[in-house]
Amino acid sequence: MNSSYIEKNIFLYYSTGMKRRTAHETIKAITITASMGALIIVMGLTHIGFIPWFSGASITIMQIPVILAALIAGKYSGLGTGLIFGIFSLIQAAIAPIEPLDPFFVNPLVSILPRCLMGLCAFWCFAFFNKIPKFPKIANYAISGLFASIVNTCLVLLMLVVFKAIDFKMFIAIFIANGLLEAAASAVITSIIMTLITMPKKKSKFSDDDESENTEIKEKDSSEE
Repeated sequence: MNSSYIEKNIFLYYSTGMKRRTAHETIKAITITASMGALIIVMGLTHIGFIPWFSGASITIMQIPVILAALIAGKYSGLGTGLIFGIFSLIQAAIAPIEPLDPFFVNPLVSILPRCLMGLCAFWCFAFFNKIPKFPKIANYAISGLFASIVNTCLVLLMLVVFKAIDFKMFIAIFIANGLLEAAASAVITSIIMTLITMPKKKSKFSDDDESENTEIKEKDSSEE
C-alpha cells in the first residue's frame, strides 16, 4: 500500500467529480478490507484490542481498523470491516464470553449493527469536512476517528438499554468511563496513522541518479537517430 494510491483513493471518494473505481482499485479496496478484518480478528484473539475497565466492560481499540478502512478505501470497505468486527464479537460472545455483558452481544443488533454503522459514519464524517476548503487533513482524520468511535459506543450502549442489559444511568457511566477514552484513542491513533501513510515519500538520491541516467540515455539515442 503506497501513499500515492491512498491519496488517489481519497480523492476518488471525497471529491465531487470522479467517483468510479477501476477494477484494480476495487481489488486493492477488497485487499484493505480483508487485511483490516484480519487485524481485528488477531487483536480480538490475542486480547490486544481489549483493555479491561470498570462497569463490566472493556476499553477497546478494535474500532480503529474499521475507521482506517473507511478512510482509506471508502464506505463499503468500512462497512465490510465493521461487519467482520461485529461477527467476530458475536462469535466470541457465544463461545468464549469473558465480561458480564458479553452474552448480550450474541444479539446482532448489539454486536453487528453498531460496528457496520461506525464504518459508514467514519466515511461520511470525513467526506463532509473534506468539502470544506483548506480544512486540515490531520484534523479531519482526528474528528472522523472521534465521531465514529462515539457512534459505535452510543449505539452499543443504546442496544443494551433497549434489551434491558443496563439502565440509562449505566449508559451514562459507561460512556464517560469508557466511551470518551475510546474516542480519544481513536482520534489520536487514526490521525497519526493516516498522516503517516498519506505522507509523500521522499525520493532517494539513487532514484534521482537513475532518472537522470535514463534521461541522458534517451537523449543520446534520439540524437543518434
